[in-house]
Amino acid sequence: MSLRPALLAATCLTLPLLLAQPRDAAAQTVSGPYIGAGAGINLWHDQSNRGLRVHDRDVGVGGVVNLGWGFGNGFRAELEGNYRQSEIETVTAAGAGRIGSSGYIQQYGAMANVLFDFDLSSFGIAPNGMMPYLGGGVGYLWRDISNARLAAGGSSYRVDDTSGAFAYQAIAGISWGLGGMVPGLSFTTEYRYVGALDSSNDIDRTGGAGSPAVPGKLKFGAENHSVLFGLRYVFNAPRPAPAVVEQAPQPPVTARTYLVFFDWDRADLTDRARQIIGEAAAAAPQVQTTRIEVAGHADRSGTPQYNQRLSQRRADAVAAELVRRGIARNLIAVSAYGETRPLVPTADGVREPQNRRVEIVLK
Repeated sequence: MSLRPALLAATCLTLPLLLAQPRDAAAQTVSGPYIGAGAGINLWHDQSNRGLRVHDRDVGVGGVVNLGWGFGNGFRAELEGNYRQSEIETVTAAGAGRIGSSGYIQQYGAMANVLFDFDLSSFGIAPNGMMPYLGGGVGYLWRDISNARLAAGGSSYRVDDTSGAFAYQAIAGISWGLGGMVPGLSFTTEYRYVGALDSSNDIDRTGGAGSPAVPGKLKFGAENHSVLFGLRYVFNAPRPAPAVVEQAPQPPVTARTYLVFFDWDRADLTDRARQIIGEAAAAAPQVQTTRIEVAGHADRSGTPQYNQRLSQRRADAVAAELVRRGIARNLIAVSAYGETRPLVPTADGVREPQNRRVEIVLK
């Protein structure tokens, strides 16, 4: 029996490692009201009194429900209701040996607990993923012994009685955040030691003259070791922030410019001019062009009025060639500037080849 608490504690500490949630689960900071519940196995330690010893079977069951408040600084306070059941394996009496082998011990009570959650952030363990805690509590525990049948010295006895006493407990647990599924929800594993002061249960004689080996009352305390698995829900827990998808920065749009040059006083396209226009038309889809500006220019060898008309004819010729090469006409904006925007500034009347041009700008 002495190995059971150690085995229970080892189970409590190692099993959760197999169930650990990712460390990026939503935060489980306990602040404000919460509810919880758990269930698991319970071991009720053998008890003896006045020569009688009650032996329980190896494993019983237990469960708790609690309502609490987290103060946001690690401390929590809660009220708890609990229930445990164990089956009586044997009852022995000094000098008489085994006198019974049936019955159940049911324990239920109310406790007030204080707990403290440990923030392990300084060790690289996020509290939203895992948070160990310790606590203790005091309260009252009722013990109900039912259907216990005894026989000694030719007499028969029965125990069907309830008694109660002051109780206390120690708690060690770990919570695992499940906020990725439900904000505020966590999975808990706990080891609990629960003890109670002595209380008395009546032993009723049902047949025979009685035996000195069987007293009128069964008086002993309670000692339980439990491993519980449960859920805790914190109300008004902060919801995880929505994931922000960062958009890759878009490269700046860079305009491409092509220059088409003309002979003096001419607006017809040379072979070289058609080659340059073809390069511009081929590049337009690759740079996802949404607008093509075609601007005509002239040198200062004629009158401003004549040069304005000449630059217009040159721009129209380039636009027509772009359309012939597959560019939609509605993408092309045509303008003419005459001699007002020279590439190379000159005096009036000077024939400058670089000023006789059309600029194609892909945007």
